[in-house]
Amino acid sequence: MDNDDEPLEPETQDETENVPAPESSEEALYCEAETLPTVEKEKSAWESSETDLEIEDTEKFFTTGQKELYLEACKLVGTVPVSYFIRNMEEPHMNLNHHGLGPKGTKAIAIALVSNTAITKLEVEDNDITDEGLLSLVQMLQENYYLQEMNISNNSLGLEGARIISEFLQRDASSIWNLELSGNNLKEESAELLCQALSTNYRIRKLNLSHNQFSDLGGEHLGQMLAINVGLTSLDLSWNQFHIRGAMALCNGLRANLTLKKLDLFMNGFGNEGALALGDVLRLNSSLVYLDVGSNSIGNDGASKISRGLEANETLKVLKLFLNPISMDGALLLILSIKRNPKSRMEELDISNVLVTEQFVKTLDGVYALHPQLDVVYKSVLGLTAKKTLPLWTNPMKLIQSYADQQKITVVDFFKSLNPAGTMRMPVGEFQKILIQQNKVPLNRYQVREVIKRLDEKTGKVNFSHLFSKARAPVTCCQLLGQMLGTLAEEL
Repeated sequence: MDNDDEPLEPETQDETENVPAPESSEEALYCEAETLPTVEKEKSAWESSETDLEIEDTEKFFTTGQKELYLEACKLVGTVPVSYFIRNMEEPHMNLNHHGLGPKGTKAIAIALVSNTAITKLEVEDNDITDEGLLSLVQMLQENYYLQEMNISNNSLGLEGARIISEFLQRDASSIWNLELSGNNLKEESAELLCQALSTNYRIRKLNLSHNQFSDLGGEHLGQMLAINVGLTSLDLSWNQFHIRGAMALCNGLRANLTLKKLDLFMNGFGNEGALALGDVLRLNSSLVYLDVGSNSIGNDGASKISRGLEANETLKVLKLFLNPISMDGALLLILSIKRNPKSRMEELDISNVLVTEQFVKTLDGVYALHPQLDVVYKSVLGLTAKKTLPLWTNPMKLIQSYADQQKITVVDFFKSLNPAGTMRMPVGEFQKILIQQNKVPLNRYQVREVIKRLDEKTGKVNFSHLFSKARAPVTCCQLLGQMLGTLAEEL
């Protein structure tokens, strides 16, 4: 998305070599709890002294190097140091997923991160961190304003974890804008707590709540939050248990929402009635650009309701309906609705479990003529054998390389020439439209799709720069041909 992944500006200055020990209870997270009786007074009932990030000598805390500080913290809490953490303390992305940290290992990491200014993304998925480890991380985040993204998925945090996170979000005292809470056994009460916090916290822009146990009541809480939240731009609610009532509540919130751009609802139970509500959302909402409602028991009736929304929508670019019981008739309604909307910005329609006929493909060609940026992904064409299809799959990179050789330019130069800005990156939809319309190297849609797969950054943009070195390697095209023929064999 446009600015979803841009980091926030750091709100604190680098520490000097001799910072005095903190005096207030909030700043003394790393001092001995028994020396500061006021700390106990200000804590919530669930916040015991055992979870405080302690270190015996605060002067040593501020003067010791990062590695030495971490080793000292491990010694104090009684845990084995993680060598990967030590080796990568100066890298922006710290991936500690599946390291078996436990609450003590997490606490030692948190102590070291308080003064770390290099790490901006922390991942501690599947580490059994417990409430104690989570509290250590939350306390650290009140001091560290450089950390902006955190993944604490699959730690079975449950209701108590949701309460800790909720109180943390309500304090709005960190730079975290991307928070992943997937697979944490969060249920209805957790949804209520989180939504109360998110109703006033506008700092979180990207939130992953997938693989939890939210059902219809959770959907109601989330819908109420979405109606007033003006911070979230990306929300993942896939693999939960929303059905008709939850779907209606979520859609009510989406009607009023002005900022959410990406919504993932894969593997829920919206059904045709939920699809009706989604159709109304698409007709009124002017912010969503990505919507995944795959595997939601949406049939042709539901596709019909969604198509009515597509006729009026001017912002949606990606709609995923994979693994729904939609036949070619429902698919036809969807593509014709896009055809009737001259202001449609649709770039991808995923109905990749639907078998179509050659007549459907001819109709789709008429849609493509009006919307060249569009790519409809279906399963295959009935009656069209692999032998008939193979000629359509001439290696596009080989064709482009041949043209580049004739013009005495590189493949990268060819792609840059297609970009009006002349840069190495451009939006996928714009790139697809230009690639279809250009006549230097005529390509069909199958070939264009393969080129995009090759260059797609999975951020809504393609990037030509990683081809730079390979563009000069004569074996690259042969390798690509083998890869693409393999891809073809899988799809057929």
